[in-house]
Amino acid sequence: MPSDPWLAIWAHDQEGVLIEQKRARVLIVEDEADLAWVEQFNLEEEGYEVQVAPEGRTAIEQLALFAPHVMVLDVMLPHVDGWEVLAKTKELPHHQRPKIIVVSAVAGVGDQIQADSMGVGLFLAKPFDMDELVRLVGQLLQAA
Repeated sequence: MPSDPWLAIWAHDQEGVLIEQKRARVLIVEDEADLAWVEQFNLEEEGYEVQVAPEGRTAIEQLALFAPHVMVLDVMLPHVDGWEVLAKTKELPHHQRPKIIVVSAVAGVGDQIQADSMGVGLFLAKPFDMDELVRLVGQLLQAA
């Protein structure tokens, strides 16, 4: 079943409540350009609005500029690693925090425990199936 890339956004005006439809935003934080491209392509094919951050500093900037609903976060990144990016998301007001899928080539139990302790419920080990990634993004959005 395809995921729904649309979110109902409620906006209040002087005449009452309006419902607007907006595409869900996904931030991919991945330093492997080929993998980032494949992730972006698959998510855009499902209708999501997607941005890619190739390293941690850019990801932190994009949290404010792009305001993603979901972030697909690699933990092994240059300059600022994924754990530090994850810590920065915890500084955002609760309603501005994206849902997070942590991905890692080093998918040890310790990484999964660290992700769980930081409030991340979804952890994907590389290599992973793109259909699974698309399914998990949709699952996170439905849970929001």
